[in-house]
Amino acid sequence: MIAQSLRQVLEATGYLENGEPVHGVYLEDDARTRCKAREFEPDALWRSDSALNVYFKLEQEDPSTEQVERWRQEIWNQGFAPLLWVVSPHRIDLYNGFGRPRETEDAAAYLLDTFELIASELDRLDAFAGRLAMETGQFWQQAGAVDRKTSVDQQLLSDLAALEQDLVDSGLDYSSAQGLIGRSIFTQYLIDRKIVTEQILERDYGHGTLPEILRVPAATEQLFDWLREIFNGDMFPLEQSMAPRLRHLCRIADFLEAVDPESGQTTLFPYQFDVIPVELISSIYEQFAHSDPSTPNSNGNTGLDIFYTRLPLVSLVLDEVMEGLTGKETVIDLTCGSGVFLVESLRRLVDIQSNGGDRNRELIRSILHQQIYGVDVNESAVRVAAFSLYLAALELDPDPQPPHALKFEPLIGKTLIVADAYHVETTASGRLAMTERGVPKKFDVIVGNPPWSYRGEAGTAGRRLRSSPRNALAPRGESLDFVYRAMDFASEKTRFGLILSAVQFFSQSTTGMAASSQLIEILSPVTLVNLSNQSGWLFKKGDMPAVVLFARHRKLSRDTITTVQVPWSPAEKKVHTFEIAPSNIHTLSLADWKRRPKFLKATFVGARRDLSLLDRLTSDHSTLSDHFRGVGAKLRAGLTLGDRSRDSSFLRGLPLLNATNIRPFSVPDDLESFDAANAQWPRNRNIYRAPLLLFKEFVRSDGRPVVAVTDRDTVFNNSIFGAALPSVWSDAAHLLAAILSSALASWYYLMTASAFGLWMRRLLLQDVEHMPVPDIEKALYSKVGIRLTELAREFQDGTPSPSEWDSLDEAVFDLYDLDESDRIVARDGLFRASWQWQAGRNASVKAAEVRDVSIYARTFQMAVEAWLSAANQRCMRAEVFELPERAPLRVVRFILDERTRITKPSRLEVVTPDGDLRDVLNRIGERLEVPLANSLIGQRELRVHGHNEVVIIKPAALRHWMGVSALEDADSVIVESFSGIAE
Repeated sequence: MIAQSLRQVLEATGYLENGEPVHGVYLEDDARTRCKAREFEPDALWRSDSALNVYFKLEQEDPSTEQVERWRQEIWNQGFAPLLWVVSPHRIDLYNGFGRPRETEDAAAYLLDTFELIASELDRLDAFAGRLAMETGQFWQQAGAVDRKTSVDQQLLSDLAALEQDLVDSGLDYSSAQGLIGRSIFTQYLIDRKIVTEQILERDYGHGTLPEILRVPAATEQLFDWLREIFNGDMFPLEQSMAPRLRHLCRIADFLEAVDPESGQTTLFPYQFDVIPVELISSIYEQFAHSDPSTPNSNGNTGLDIFYTRLPLVSLVLDEVMEGLTGKETVIDLTCGSGVFLVESLRRLVDIQSNGGDRNRELIRSILHQQIYGVDVNESAVRVAAFSLYLAALELDPDPQPPHALKFEPLIGKTLIVADAYHVETTASGRLAMTERGVPKKFDVIVGNPPWSYRGEAGTAGRRLRSSPRNALAPRGESLDFVYRAMDFASEKTRFGLILSAVQFFSQSTTGMAASSQLIEILSPVTLVNLSNQSGWLFKKGDMPAVVLFARHRKLSRDTITTVQVPWSPAEKKVHTFEIAPSNIHTLSLADWKRRPKFLKATFVGARRDLSLLDRLTSDHSTLSDHFRGVGAKLRAGLTLGDRSRDSSFLRGLPLLNATNIRPFSVPDDLESFDAANAQWPRNRNIYRAPLLLFKEFVRSDGRPVVAVTDRDTVFNNSIFGAALPSVWSDAAHLLAAILSSALASWYYLMTASAFGLWMRRLLLQDVEHMPVPDIEKALYSKVGIRLTELAREFQDGTPSPSEWDSLDEAVFDLYDLDESDRIVARDGLFRASWQWQAGRNASVKAAEVRDVSIYARTFQMAVEAWLSAANQRCMRAEVFELPERAPLRVVRFILDERTRITKPSRLEVVTPDGDLRDVLNRIGERLEVPLANSLIGQRELRVHGHNEVVIIKPAALRHWMGVSALEDADSVIVESFSGIAE
């Protein structure tokens, strides 16, 4: 029975509801069995859907500093616990679990805050680190000191990089240095697990610890030889090409003892390799591969395409692709690298087959040798994969004793193959492992992170040679090629979970569309998860955004694509998790995608209202390029100085405009003259003739394009697109400048541009050309067209003020004849476009104020009232709950009333509740008979229907309470409540 004081704390902070643990909370023995530590035994733990742990430890007396330090050291080595709660008789102390242990004063250094066991303090604790604060990400915005940068995986890789460089600097080559590190870590793991005991070491090698043995070269060689015999050669990830000397062995010993190589002092706590997750150890290979200039990638080039696939991403893929498996399935990764996908697949298959019961060595080894397959061209990678899988098997083994009974059958050459994935069947081991009756073997699950890189024309030519004529070739990058290759090893029921380049799916080119659409049709049903917003921390060395392609993993319609947009989060770099809400998930029919290729991107970054407006605009209006074509004009890129290989003297004397000079609507009068005699691409003189409509390649940080008009012939560089227009189109140029500078243009480019909004802050020329524009001749003579032309000319004297921008936007909306709902979508599109910059992102996650939520509520009412007005029997009243700014959620209640003569339609009231957020949720939940706190787990957003009412609960971040969100929510509520409202 859980103690009353701990129960009180857990109830007050939402980890218990009505005395029962909520989803993810484990108590007492359940908590202790899930904690992988040497001595630390939590009394409760909470595990998030992204595998983060929060530990709760109850002590009847205040624990000593030394005791807390030991607990923290073990928790830190686990790598997934940002918080330790220590509950003692009179207070709760919160400690940073990601902070690297120090030799002294560890507890005080990492104490985040202390809370007393009184109601007001428990409320403060709930707001800071309660379950809702953790679920919504609110905690991470308040706890700046808790950062994954100091977690065990980051620190281990950093220390290994320094260790490896020291060994290389002192005379070892990279291969030998990495081999010595790998052998030493594996040996220390066996010792930490007590598979190899201190007694064995003392008896046979004269010393009881590995660091002591390493300082005696003869004893070290004897120990490594014994381990090679007991296990097998696969266990040591890299071959030794140079014999290490005493100084090398001593440096390894210092690393294991946490001795600072410069000061010679023990300043840090040693790593506990029996506690560190095996997946983190397998990431060593990526660290090695980036440091070694001779390491080849899967195409034989050096130093490329080797990325540390972070564990949260591995979990995201496997959580989805392995759901509902029997445990008997076979898994393959055709570009397995160090085997991080294979290690986690092994663990999950063992869990599924053991069904929560006892595991045994026979089951583990059977799955390892018969169900887990990997291929990689790099031999050192395959050796690390074998090393990692053996460690995982030992970790899963309930009783890994005695050492001589643990010998593994070799994996390399049997289920781990050193070969190019495209030619694996041509090797002897590949034919044996990867074929059946002369054809590629079929696997149940295919996972991995294949190479993405674009290698220019030469690389494309090589890809054509190896590609099947029946497969459309993607124009830039090879990640889709690997999917086609993976299909050779797939049956019609094979599940796919692959991390690919996002560029292939958002390309607007004919060849790009053909390649991605063909692939999706073959593999349907398909889910695409867009990780473009996470590029900064997921793939630090990558230069392209990522998507995850899931195929045949769920019973979905084969005629639709499911899209998932993972939004940016202020906590993602600190904690490495993904925040996905129901509003981030949409579907798109294959027919609509083929009809409107731009719809795919819009489905990710927008919603149904965006698609509806996009469809209408592109159907009703011709593109900008069509209008230009009608008058013999064309949008072109400007001059490139480059290698100065061509004559450009014919442009001398003309004003020169570059990206730093162009302003909204205008070009400075005092530009310098162009005087270069040569340029790489000077272009044709005619493209610089006035009147010029000029478009800056890079978008402003507020999300608006920069568009200007000049009546002078002007040379512009290649960071600007320009169209030389007929002289009679002078007014038309200003009208177009107004249109292309508007919020509607920002929204359109966010929805459709092939790079902006994904991984670049610039627009491509073809993005600009596709903008739908009303009939220009008619617009010029319309009242609103004349007004827009006047505004554009007025703004040449200075950048518009915010109110002037608003006036321009409204006039553009009038020109396009947008209704109020469409205007809301476009206005919010400008805000969403600004999220490509840090200031915009910060604004998007700022806590919504009562005013913001009230605007949301009125927009929601407007959308529903438009539907209710047909019957004229009901109206909708809104209640906005006024909650503290630090509250992680916002709540709005909508009530349907009978319409009478005295009823005011669309009434809105701001309600000041009695009690805090949890009290509000509990009271609403009791009335609607729904446990709201529990229902919010993992959902992040909730619509709860009652009799003639609906309650909407969402995180406090402003991006959840925009006008376009209100329109989407209203549409959903109408669909969900259709029959009830009709009655």
